[in-house]
Amino acid sequence: MKTRKVGRTSVEVTEISFGCTGIGNLYKAVNRNDAAATLQVAWDAGIRYFDTAPRYGHGLSELRLGDFLYGRPRDSYVISTKVGRVLRPVAEDAVPDYGFADPLPFAADYDYSYDGILRSFDQSLTRLGLNRVDIVYVHDIGVLTHGKEDNERHVRALLDGGFRALDELKSRGAIRAIGIGVNEVQVCLELMDHFPLDCILLAGRYSLLDRSAEPALLERCVKDGTSLVMGGVFNSGILATGAIPGATFDYGPASEEVLEHVRNLEAVAAKYQVPLAAAAMQFPLGSPAVASVLIGTGNPGSLRRNLSQLDFEIAPAAWAEFDHHTLMAPDPAHATPWAQTEG
Repeated sequence: MKTRKVGRTSVEVTEISFGCTGIGNLYKAVNRNDAAATLQVAWDAGIRYFDTAPRYGHGLSELRLGDFLYGRPRDSYVISTKVGRVLRPVAEDAVPDYGFADPLPFAADYDYSYDGILRSFDQSLTRLGLNRVDIVYVHDIGVLTHGKEDNERHVRALLDGGFRALDELKSRGAIRAIGIGVNEVQVCLELMDHFPLDCILLAGRYSLLDRSAEPALLERCVKDGTSLVMGGVFNSGILATGAIPGATFDYGPASEEVLEHVRNLEAVAAKYQVPLAAAAMQFPLGSPAVASVLIGTGNPGSLRRNLSQLDFEIAPAAWAEFDHHTLMAPDPAHATPWAQTEG
């Protein structure tokens, strides 16, 4: 599988990467064997970039990923995790519901301060069984997650000390790249004014359907040498299922407006005899700002099916027609009523 460089760092990631939300039991429990089998499918397909986070299964995703990678040469893969949440143990009957089935018995406290970033990072290393990580993303900073007032407080903590902690980790070789992992565009642009980001993991805002990241963020990333890792390329499902009854867009029921746009995209895909899902997966890689497309599942068969979408060759003329039917939605933190995503 081809690789692309992350920003101006020495990190190179595979064009397709594996997101570990599914093996952290997002929405439904995945047993240990199925989680390991899914990771093995990714490895056998040539994927060598794996993304996880403390949030996913309250640490379960990191544990499972670390177990799978144990014993493999450390320089044979790239791994990213996230900071901004510090886990603390709680009683089994007090485990909060963050959308993960049968998670580990922890709750998460937001902490973007100098000490909070270091505690979160050290906890992740312990769960992963590693002494270093390639990429660290500041997770879910932004108005969409925290609301305006709380976000201002968290951003201040990040600017006053959190980024300094990450810079120190990078200086001593504990990490090789610094980024943010978010679902909204505006916070990316704002933080880029204050700190040089190597990369941004952005979910759902640069897809075949939703082009919220155009043109401001993509142009800024090319200018600044910041790479994008694109998650949510199916916009939570609708670009994989098509405009069927019950289709979801950004983790909620798709509006009639969204359904109509997707019907038009499906018509273009049918005209060029390619699955809509294939176009959705391949679309972000057409941008020079994008380093990798992140896909995730806890099911080996689903991963094989998604990876098969890369086998379809899509004519240049098809991309031009897809462009006529996109949803040019504004950033979800600024009045997009249907866009509520998982971080």
